[in-house]
Amino acid sequence: MSAGQSRTNFVNLLQSELTKQQVEPEIREYKAGQVIFEEGDPCDGLYAIIQGFVRISAFVSQSNKHALREFAAGDFFGEMAILNQAPRSATATAVQDSRLLLVSHEQFSELMERSPQLVLALLNAFSHRIRETNVHFVHEMIEAERFSLMGRFARSIVHDLKNPLSVITLAADAAASGRAAPEMREQAKKRIHQQVQRLTHMLNELLRVSEGSTQHDLAPTNFATYFAEIIDQTRDELDNKNVTVEVKTPVPDVILPLNARRLDHVFFNLFNNAADFMPKGGRIMLRFDSKPSEIHVEVEDTGPGFKPGIVQKLFTPFFTDGKPAGTGLGLSICKNIVEDHGGRIWAKEVANSGGIFCFTLPLKNMNEMRTR
Repeated sequence: MSAGQSRTNFVNLLQSELTKQQVEPEIREYKAGQVIFEEGDPCDGLYAIIQGFVRISAFVSQSNKHALREFAAGDFFGEMAILNQAPRSATATAVQDSRLLLVSHEQFSELMERSPQLVLALLNAFSHRIRETNVHFVHEMIEAERFSLMGRFARSIVHDLKNPLSVITLAADAAASGRAAPEMREQAKKRIHQQVQRLTHMLNELLRVSEGSTQHDLAPTNFATYFAEIIDQTRDELDNKNVTVEVKTPVPDVILPLNARRLDHVFFNLFNNAADFMPKGGRIMLRFDSKPSEIHVEVEDTGPGFKPGIVQKLFTPFFTDGKPAGTGLGLSICKNIVEDHGGRIWAKEVANSGGIFCFTLPLKNMNEMRTR
């Protein structure tokens, strides 16, 4: 038996018992938009819908009323207050002109005492209603979470795009200046081209994350040459934030299997993440260690460091702490990229130090790559 059939059966049996036991219920009529009872009102009985349409709603905040359920002819409502003798927990409003049958609390108690069959019918209808409510609640929660994730994802895109757009704006202003020398215009053109490429790769990475896909097209790349390009691309935006990059050890002059455009995102994110925690400026120190099977990269800043207990959570999607504009996607994307390269990434918690992030990139499989 469906939920609708169980409720119709209950209403039919209720009307039959009212006639059989010569109980006179009250018939009430409401115009469309008229309130039947308000949340918090005392219970006046159980309602059965003879004709019309009724909406049940409740306040989810001081100013936001949310529709919970809607009932049509042959259905009933208001049973919760009957069962627990408590004030109304929601508001009932006639959506259409409606004709309702009202059975008072006293009348309904008498009917249940004389008709075990009515009690069973109510329990059956109530059980179906609870199950329907659970399904509806789960659906609402999924929808709410879906929209929440969409909002976070959108905020992440906007937040990440601001830096390259700022560089493009500055470069365009420089190129458009009537006093700009040909060399300055050429440099501005290069900056704009770099940042447009960066925007494209950032959007592709966000799309890849949203689709759950990975990318394994790695190419032999000279790491020292690649890293020099990273410094060149990030210099302007970090200078604008009074942040300097200091390379404390030699950059390994080795050939690595990289997807350079994806790995860009790791450096850009770690640099800008550090800058966000140094609003008055500061330093980013880089250290490299070349080992037989991998290179080790360490990025340290002069910011406040990590709060106790959060290091293990930093790479969890949507976890954020201490950044008003943070979305918690940046580090999880970095983890995905590094692991797609066969490496590892982690955060180090060191006393009296700023934030420290480390990651590795493997040197292996180069012979295999050359034979493909």
